[in-house]
Amino acid sequence: MDFIRPAAVALVEDDADFRQALSERLSLEGFDVREFAAAEPALKAIGADFPGVVVTDLRMPGLDGRQLLARLQAQDGDLPVIMMTGHGDIADAVAAVQNGAYDFVAKPFAFDRLLDSLKRALEKRSLVLENRRLLAMAGDAGIELPLIGESRAIKALRATIAQIADARMDVLIEGETGVGKEAVARALHNGGRRRLAPFVAVNCGALPDGLIESELFGHELGAFAGALRRRVGHVERAHNGSLFLDEVESMPLGVQVKMLRVLEEREIHPIGANEPRVLDLRILAAAKEDLAAAARAGAFREDLYYRLNVVRLRAPPLRERREDVPLLFAHFLRRAGDRHGIEPAPMNDGVRRRLMESEWPGNIRELSHYAERVVLGLEGEGGVAAADGLSLPERMNRFEADILRGALEQHGGDVVAVLEDMRIPRKTLYDKMQRHGLRPADFRRSK
Repeated sequence: MDFIRPAAVALVEDDADFRQALSERLSLEGFDVREFAAAEPALKAIGADFPGVVVTDLRMPGLDGRQLLARLQAQDGDLPVIMMTGHGDIADAVAAVQNGAYDFVAKPFAFDRLLDSLKRALEKRSLVLENRRLLAMAGDAGIELPLIGESRAIKALRATIAQIADARMDVLIEGETGVGKEAVARALHNGGRRRLAPFVAVNCGALPDGLIESELFGHELGAFAGALRRRVGHVERAHNGSLFLDEVESMPLGVQVKMLRVLEEREIHPIGANEPRVLDLRILAAAKEDLAAAARAGAFREDLYYRLNVVRLRAPPLRERREDVPLLFAHFLRRAGDRHGIEPAPMNDGVRRRLMESEWPGNIRELSHYAERVVLGLEGEGGVAAADGLSLPERMNRFEADILRGALEQHGGDVVAVLEDMRIPRKTLYDKMQRHGLRPADFRRSK
C-alpha cells in the first residue's frame, strides 16, 4: 500500500556556492533537489501539482522571494514555500509567513532546522496531493466513493458494474459489513436507463416487527385496525426505478414468499387491495451472509435465493484492496474536516502505521469513523487523544463519544455487549448514542 510521498525540493538561491553546498546536503538526505539560480526559471518549472516543497532565498535579483511566493500561490495555494533569509531581513520573512509562506529559516542556520521544516512541509504536501488525486477520481462519472481506487479487485468490480448497469436482470450483491454494498447498488442504478427514476433503499433488518408487510407492500385505507390512510410501500415506490434490499437474509420467511412473487411476476398485492398492481422495477439485493448456506439451512427460501442469484457481485473488503486505503482515508479526512470546520493535520507516523497495518474488519465504515477521530484530535501518534484549545466540557464530550464509538466497533454493534462493557443503564446508553449520532447498525459486521 503506497502513499504519495513527495521528496522533491525546488531550491531557489542566487549564491552558487551556497546553493551547491545545500543541494548536496539535501541530496544525501534522499531529496530530489532541483536547483534554480533565479525565480523566473523556477516559476516555469514548478507546476500546480509540483510533488514537493520550494525553498527560496528572500533577497534575490529580479523577482525576490516574496514575489516568487505570490506567483506560486496564484497557481497553487497549497504549495509549501520555505524562506531563507539573513538576520537583517527576519521581519520581512515573518511578513512572508503571514502572507502564506510555510516557514522561514535565518542564515546561517543549523541544517537540522531546515530538515525538520522540510519533513513537516512534505507531509502536508502529501496529504494535499492525496486529496487531489481522490477528487480527480471521484469526478469520474458514475463512481461512488467506496468504489474509488486502483486495486485490481475494485477495478474489476467497476468494470462489471459498467457492463451490466443497463441490463434488465436482478443482481445479488455480497460482501462483509461496511464494504459499500449500497454504493454498488447505486452505481448500477445510476449507470443504467433507470437512473432518472427512484432508487429506493430498504434495510430489511431494520423493518419494524409486525409492520414489515405494510412497509414493503403497502396497504389500503381500512385494511386493518389503525390503517387510517392508504400507504404506498417501498416496493411500489421503486416503480420504474431500482429497489435495493439490504440485509435481505434477515427478511422473515413469510415475507420472502411475497417477495418471490414480486421477482417472478413483477407485481404486488397491498394489504386490503382487491387487485394486484403491476410494476416495472429492478431488484438489487445485498447480503452480508452466505445466502446459499442460509438456504441449505432452511433460514432462507431456496426458490427466492435462486431467483435473486441471476447475477452475483462481490464487494471486496479493505484487506483485499489495501492500496486503496490511503486514497479513501484522504477523502474521509477532508470530508470530516469540512464538516467540523477543522483543517486536517498532516498524517503522522502513528496514523500512517494504523492505515497500513489494520485489517479494518468494519471496512469502509470503520475507516470513515477513524478519519473522524483523527480530525477531532482523538487519535494521535500513539492513538492518544489530543484536545488542545478545547474547553473541559468539549474535551469530555469528545472523549465520551470516542469511548462509545470504540466499544461499538469492538462489539460489532451488539448493544447488549456494549451495556455489559460500559456498565450503564440501557436508557443512558441510548441517550448518549443519540447525542453523539452513533447507531449500532453502523457497526454490525458478519460473523
